[in-house]
Amino acid sequence: MRKIYVASFFVSLATLQFACGGSSDNTNLANTDTEAPAANSNSTAPAAQSTPLPVFPDAETAYAEGDKLFDVNKTELAIEAYRQAVEKNPDYADAWFKLGVSYALIEKVNEIESLNEENPEETPTPTPSRKSRSKNDKKEKVVRTKDSEKAFEKAVAAYKKILAKNKEDDAAHYNMGRSLNKLDEDEDAAKALKEAVKLKPEEPLYKTEYGAILIKLAQYDEAVRALKKALELDPENSEAAELLEKAEAGKKRINFGVTPKPPTQESKPGKTAKPTPEQSPDPSEKPDIQIKPVEIKPVKTPEKKPTQ
Repeated sequence: MRKIYVASFFVSLATLQFACGGSSDNTNLANTDTEAPAANSNSTAPAAQSTPLPVFPDAETAYAEGDKLFDVNKTELAIEAYRQAVEKNPDYADAWFKLGVSYALIEKVNEIESLNEENPEETPTPTPSRKSRSKNDKKEKVVRTKDSEKAFEKAVAAYKKILAKNKEDDAAHYNMGRSLNKLDEDEDAAKALKEAVKLKPEEPLYKTEYGAILIKLAQYDEAVRALKKALELDPENSEAAELLEKAEAGKKRINFGVTPKPPTQESKPGKTAKPTPEQSPDPSEKPDIQIKPVEIKPVKTPEKKPTQ
C-alpha cells in the first residue's frame, strides 16, 4: 500500500506543481557563463550527493537539463542540475524556484514514507499546512529549515533584483508571487500576482494563480471574478474551473452566515406602519385585558297612586 500511495502522489504532484507558466526575460542574463564558485562563495545551494551528471558548461545548459530530468520523474538528478545552474549564476531566479519545487517534492515523499514506516497498516495523514502569515507576523523572523524553503527565499530575492531593473516584467511578478505562496507569505503573494494580472490581463494562467491565492485569503468575491475571467480566456482550463467551484462554495458559506437586518419601516402620515417581526403579537399569548368593575345601581320603579 505504501508503494502505491507514494508512487501515485509522486506523479500527481509533479504534474501539478511544476508548470512555471513563463520565465522572466531578465532572469538569466547575469553571470550565466561564469565558473562554479569556490567553497567560500555566497551561493547557498544545499549540497547534494555525487551523481552521474557531468559538469555543465553554463547555467542555461544545467537549467535545461534539470527540466528534462524533472519531466521524466528523475527528481534527485534534476536537483543536482538546478544546483549547478544556481552555482554558476546565483541570481538565476527561475532555477531557484524550480529547485525549491523539486526539493518540496522529495520532502513530501520522504514524509509520507516515514509515516508509513511508523504505521504501515494505516493511511498516512497529511501534515497540516502552515498558517498564512500576515503583516503583523513579519515582526518575528521565520527560520527556514527545509531546503525547499531556502530555495524559495533565494528565488524571491532574485526576482526582486529583476523587478528593480524592470518593474514591467510580468513573468517575474508572477513567479515571485508563486514563490511567496510556497513560503505562505500570502498577502505579498497576492500583491505580486495582482501586478502580473494587471501587466498582462489576457494571460489566463496569471488569473488562475491569482484566484487560487485569493481563495487562500478567503477573498471569495474577487476570486470568483478572476477565475471566471480565466475561464473566458481559456474555457479548457480545468484548474480554473475547479478553483471557481471552491470560490463560489466559500462565498455561499460566508453569505449564509450573515443574517440581514430587517428594514426599518417609518410610518407615513395617514398610514399605519406594518409591525416588524419583533412587534407582531404572538397568537399563543393571551391578551392582557383589564376589566373594570361596573357598579350596578337598583332600578327604582315609580310608586302607583291609589285610584279614587
